[in-house]
Formats: sequence, structure tokens, C-alpha cells
Amino acid sequence: MTIAKTIRNLAGAAALALAPVAASAEVVGEVGVDWVGNDIIVEAVSDPGVKGVTCHVTYFDRSIIDRLSKGNWFEDPSNNSIACRQTGPIEIGDIELSKEGEEVFREGLSIIWKSLVVNRIYDKQNDTLIYLIHSRQVVDGSAKMAISTVPLFNQPVTWVNGKPN
Repeated sequence: MTIAKTIRNLAGAAALALAPVAASAEVVGEVGVDWVGNDIIVEAVSDPGVKGVTCHVTYFDRSIIDRLSKGNWFEDPSNNSIACRQTGPIEIGDIELSKEGEEVFREGLSIIWKSLVVNRIYDKQNDTLIYLIHSRQVVDGSAKMAISTVPLFNQPVTWVNGKPN
């Protein structure tokens, strides 16, 4: 394991420790993109509030060589993407129904300053779960984001507390 990945993992563990409901991720892919060792990481994230939905998130992981040559030692770029799908019977627990939604996953992209975040929003009118991935920074937010949706319409969905009206 490289120092950069160790730092990323420690930052991610610290961020997850602060998020009591956040889901954990499993690395399912790691693709090398250049000769200096930069990688694209693919992780599977199960929604802790919605059984039967899995999101695959991708992000860029900089190598030590890249960090030494370009600076910004402790930071990875904010480039990321997401795809969420039904991977089993859907059972929806006690989820946040506000327009802000609920944070379901967070992973550190730097020691303190930046984290990758996935929020779940329920679109009641269209009976759809929306998953938004973005970077959160202490000083400046990032405009780089992506969404994925899981339609619930005409699907056998169990709402633990009853479907919202």
C-alpha cells in the first residue's frame, strides 16, 4: 500500500467515524491510468437506510510520484461519478424525506480539507430515490457532481414505516 493510499484510508476512517449512519464502501475495482501510478478507484456502497440498493462510486487516487511532482501533497481531485441500481428486494427504513435529503456515505479525499459525499434524496412526486455525489471542502465547495436515480414506481417496495403521503 502506498503512503498516499494509507493517508486516504486514514482520512476516510476518520471521516466515517464522524458519520454515525454512513455506509461503508468496498473497493471492487482499481484501474491504473498512467505510468506514475495514478488510479481510478471503484467502490460499492450499500445504502444503510434502503436495503436492496447499491451505488458504485468512482474517484481519482493520486500516486506519490504525482504528489511529489505537482504539489498538493494531501489532496486528490474532485472528479467522481456514481451509478446506483436495485440489487435486491427494496426495503426502505426510516429515511430523511426533506429536500436536502440525507448523507449516506462520506470518504476523505484529503487529511482534513476535502471529502467525497453521497446524499440520498427522495423525490416523492416521481417516486424515485436520487443519489447525489459531490465533494465537500472546508473553504470552497466544488461544482463537480453527478447523480443517479433508482425509480420505485411499479416496483415491489417495502416501507418499514409506511409509504409517505
